Amino acid sequence: MRRTRHLLAGLALTLGLVAGAAPDVTAAPTSAEAAAPTSAATSPSYTWKNVRIDGGGFVPGIVFNRTEKNLVYARTDIGGAYRWNRTTATWTPLLDAVDWDHWGHTGVVGLASDAVDPNRVYAAVGTYTNDWDPGTGAVLRSADRGATWQRTDLPFKLGGNMPGRGMGERLAVDPHRNSVLYLGAPSGNGLWRSTDSGVTWAKVTSFTNPGGFRQDPADTSGYNSDEQGIVWVTFDESTGTAGTATRTIYVGVGDKDNAVYRSTDAGATWTRLPGQPTGYLAHKGVLDAANGYLYLAYSDRAGPYDGGKGQVWRYATATGEWKDISPVAEADTYYGFSGLTVDRQHPGTVMVSGYSSWYPDTQIFRSTDSGAGWTRAWDYTSYPNRTDRYTMDVSSSPWLTWGGSPAPPEQAPKLGWMTEALEIDPFDSNRMMYGTGATLYGTTDLGKWDTGATFTIRPMVQGLEETAVLDLASPPSGAPLISALGDVGGFRHTDLAKVPSMMFTGPAFTSTTSVDFAETKPDTVVRAGHLDGGPRVAFSGDNGATWRAGQEPAGVTGGGTVAASADGARFVWSPEGTGVHTGTGGAWTPSTGIPAGATVESDRVDPLTFYGFKAGTFYVSTDGGASFTARAGGLPATGPVRFKAVPGRKGDIWLAGGATDSTYGLWHSTDGGAAFTRVTGVEQADTVGFGKAAPGAAYPALYTSARIGGVRGVFRSTDAGASWLRINDDAHQWGWTGGAITGDPRVYGRVYVSTNGRGIIYGDTAETGGGDGGGTDPGTPPAGACKVAYKITNQWQGGFQADVTVTNTSTTAWTGWSLGWDYPVGQKVGQMWNATPAQTGTAVTARNAGWNGSVAAGASASFGFTGSWTGTNPVPAAFALGGATCSVA
Repeated sequence: MRRTRHLLAGLALTLGLVAGAAPDVTAAPTSAEAAAPTSAATSPSYTWKNVRIDGGGFVPGIVFNRTEKNLVYARTDIGGAYRWNRTTATWTPLLDAVDWDHWGHTGVVGLASDAVDPNRVYAAVGTYTNDWDPGTGAVLRSADRGATWQRTDLPFKLGGNMPGRGMGERLAVDPHRNSVLYLGAPSGNGLWRSTDSGVTWAKVTSFTNPGGFRQDPADTSGYNSDEQGIVWVTFDESTGTAGTATRTIYVGVGDKDNAVYRSTDAGATWTRLPGQPTGYLAHKGVLDAANGYLYLAYSDRAGPYDGGKGQVWRYATATGEWKDISPVAEADTYYGFSGLTVDRQHPGTVMVSGYSSWYPDTQIFRSTDSGAGWTRAWDYTSYPNRTDRYTMDVSSSPWLTWGGSPAPPEQAPKLGWMTEALEIDPFDSNRMMYGTGATLYGTTDLGKWDTGATFTIRPMVQGLEETAVLDLASPPSGAPLISALGDVGGFRHTDLAKVPSMMFTGPAFTSTTSVDFAETKPDTVVRAGHLDGGPRVAFSGDNGATWRAGQEPAGVTGGGTVAASADGARFVWSPEGTGVHTGTGGAWTPSTGIPAGATVESDRVDPLTFYGFKAGTFYVSTDGGASFTARAGGLPATGPVRFKAVPGRKGDIWLAGGATDSTYGLWHSTDGGAAFTRVTGVEQADTVGFGKAAPGAAYPALYTSARIGGVRGVFRSTDAGASWLRINDDAHQWGWTGGAITGDPRVYGRVYVSTNGRGIIYGDTAETGGGDGGGTDPGTPPAGACKVAYKITNQWQGGFQADVTVTNTSTTAWTGWSLGWDYPVGQKVGQMWNATPAQTGTAVTARNAGWNGSVAAGASASFGFTGSWTGTNPVPAAFALGGATCSVA
């Protein structure tokens, strides 16, 4: 389902299209290309996993490699790309290394697997073509099946979460000359081609129709008014030989009068395919080269939600004959067609989906005679009763029933909706996969369809996590995690490794925007969210296991934020559409002194104290939310801001947020919001949360998604914010993590991180001790008591990577260390792992991480970092530890 990014602060990309040879995927970026996210040093103590939900979003594309069995990829609209693991029957995420500044690259609008070299895979990435995404699109390329990537930035945007994202595939590799790729661009940018395996791209100037169809030309946001562009590319493999570019190529265009074009000279010239039907958009074009047929699935709309009419056509490539093979007469359709696949083992078998048949269910059609006759996945016996050719087994993801018991002809679970991805395994006629708006389904006994027996459909989605996370809560007792999610509402997780039986119901919000529990009575939980017609607030007395709907004040249009008092006796709600209100779980009373739309939270000790924030001003209520008073000012006036009060400490508040062009950072108040002090060294921060204190520490562990020391990441502090340790690494960045964060009050080091499309990530540490401050300084060692080896391991124009080893050559152990050096020619330290960096001018300091501060006599500690340089990049001449000079290896 469509998710728009909430409260985003992104950076515009300025890199243009560049040219050059393709470097090794493990090499640093050359001047010919932009650096893509690849695995750097792994965090030594943290392991990262998904809190299991399994699915939760739209899967618009499934791609089987045509020459290697069991090599399958899936693309999502905002949650990245995945590769199928046949051994475990799970999906492996491939784009977790996408960083904060390129968050839009988690939206995948096209994916191509190379049939000549199956190790190669390509992804066209970019989330929005309007100004919601400030960056440009890119093509990622991998020579190791998506384990690592290189990137070429494009001079235009791509729309992985835009209308029409289920059409395609827009990205294709020539099946004979695999250095040639084509990309269909939106927004009037035309058709693009690469002849060097995706390193450089150029517009195909001979292709002159940019595809101008727009869902809603009057939409001023640019979302529905953008031009669909070029929507698919299909090669006719029968017109080429190995090493020679395929001669015949078909291209689908977002143009109802000119939907299909063809080239017969390897893309040199293009003509509109004569005799084609008009009045519809061709969502898919799939070629059966064995029989010489191009199948086309048409709809009157771009999808993935809408479509009221459609047709299916067959084009004979040898004779030019067009034939309407629609499984349903046009007059009888109330949906469009999109999902389209051919059985490569039995090419006369073709399947197509009525992707926009929302009620009573989606429909899938199958023909075994090239479209002459069709059968349906389900049909009516006598309305409203129906008979199905399949059974649905959702025991692995029981929430797919949505907790409903609908009246016939609807069923729970549904066969699906938004079914634009539909593929038969080219090596196994019994295996089919298809994507929906909530999961990825499949079957391994599809052949039963033709025998009259019933085949079984199950979720084939484990490992593919695609929820957008809006809020997180980890109570001190009961379930370890309660979540607020877009599209699927949210879940109560009693076991992080198991899929919950159901999302929140009674009521079931379309999206939950806020969730909170009473700190001293955690069985009391409240949530707010979106639901057409309401109610938009709900209460639980059993830790979120069951819910009752709450009343609403007049004017509510959306969930907003909600807070529970420390003792659970009262609540403050700031919904969309009206002002802040207070209540005890029944009727609501308007609060005074606080503006509408303020974010609200509760003190975690005093049950009468609530807090609010809006537009740079902090508000406090000491009478249970009845009235608020403005307290501190000077806080971020623009950009998203989130704040939390510390459990067990009255009036202790942390506030994070702001905007890149204004005030941005992390603030702390210990006097109930009367005054805030900015936390030095934290350049940007977007979330803040608390977890169990480190062993020996009295203050809870702090967690934030922030920029500290010039590095974006997930950070932890075990000394009340005096020092910070980055706990994720370059391989685990997940794009945008600015929605919510919380530690676990029962497990030291455990942190739950929100993503916008990759679900809930949690990290656990192998540490047995705490202290991100690195213990105590080793003091001033005697001369010769330390030795440093500094090695530049990789260098490219403007950048480098270095490894440093510091050895304790004294006779006593260190309990902490801080190594300093000088960069007289202006090098800058960027990201550092296994140590915490600081740089002032030319002076650099690397302080031990919490886990490697203790260094025995004769032992060593190592760390690494990336940096930038101009002119020259000499090795530092001297290093100092605790004020004494170290010898240099």
